[in-house]
Amino acid sequence: GADVTQKALTALVVFLVMGAHALNEGMRKTLSASGSPRNMLILGKGSEESMQRSEVSEQAAGITEASVSGIYAPLGDRAVSPQIIHMANLGLPDGTRIRGLVRGVTAKALLTHPEVTVMEGHFPGPGEIMAGRLAWKRFGIDEGDLVPGTKLRFDSATLTLSGIFAAPGTVLESELWMNLNDLRTLAQRETVSAVVVRLDEGDPADVQLFTRQRLDLELSAVTEQSYYARLATFYAPVRAMTWTTAALIAAAAVFGGLNTLYAAFASRVREIATLQAIGFRRTAILISFIQESLMTSLFGTLLGALAAVLLLADRVIYLSAGAFRLGFGPETLFAGLLAGTLLGLVGSIPPAIRCLKPSLPQALRD
Repeated sequence: GADVTQKALTALVVFLVMGAHALNEGMRKTLSASGSPRNMLILGKGSEESMQRSEVSEQAAGITEASVSGIYAPLGDRAVSPQIIHMANLGLPDGTRIRGLVRGVTAKALLTHPEVTVMEGHFPGPGEIMAGRLAWKRFGIDEGDLVPGTKLRFDSATLTLSGIFAAPGTVLESELWMNLNDLRTLAQRETVSAVVVRLDEGDPADVQLFTRQRLDLELSAVTEQSYYARLATFYAPVRAMTWTTAALIAAAAVFGGLNTLYAAFASRVREIATLQAIGFRRTAILISFIQESLMTSLFGTLLGALAAVLLLADRVIYLSAGAFRLGFGPETLFAGLLAGTLLGLVGSIPPAIRCLKPSLPQALRD
């Protein structure tokens, strides 16, 4: 009766708290890992918060490369990568239509994004496209639908999937990468979305000074880290909503549990009075009630944590900024344990005190 209800309510609350914590941690860690403090994004003036809306002159990459010092240059190849960010509709061989973020790049993108590793196949050349290893989940298709050699329809062009890449812990893993010139042609663009510059010993302020001096290009420079930090701020209401939902359900569970325990403890008033009559102190009885409630709550906590791990671990969540995995770690497990423990304490103390409140003669008569 009461024990089963308390276990179920505790399991539900722990499941929701762990889910909310995992969502927040996954989003925070992914967005923070996606931005490198060494990378600068050169965007169109007024488009500092969205690369998709940004338009930068095609000559900006070459001018930046020639004007800014301290750029990372392994083997003399300077890490300046012009890129186009485009939301595209693509067709699979079976006729399925998918919509996702396509990034037009050159080989220099591997210099500015060293976390990217080609796992299968090769970097895309003309007429080819490469998929992040989470792209198939992002599109809601089978993993076998995105393998090297697959043909994808982009408007009037047919593209061959050249490979699969990984970029652990970043939003890049849900993207599709293709040749910059191909995407420029298919998207009918005369500009690029951004120029990514990776610094070695250079100062980010030098890049910002360059963009301010070249008024003719109408550019603005932000660190990649601050760009994704702004995205995290943009999604703050989503994170707040998940915590609010978990808190409201937890509050409902607390009140429901209180009613259940009030009813359960009320039937034990004579038992409690008998224990007092044979010499047990009220403090000891109160502690035993709390221990009993905690044991029940911890069993429910175990069930809720197990359900969260089985149902939510490694689950991928999709936002317009990209995809990220729910962040299950020690902090998430601790949050669930803390929630279950607090429920056990808050749910047991008020009913126990109420049952201990009547005088001994009155309690024995009830």
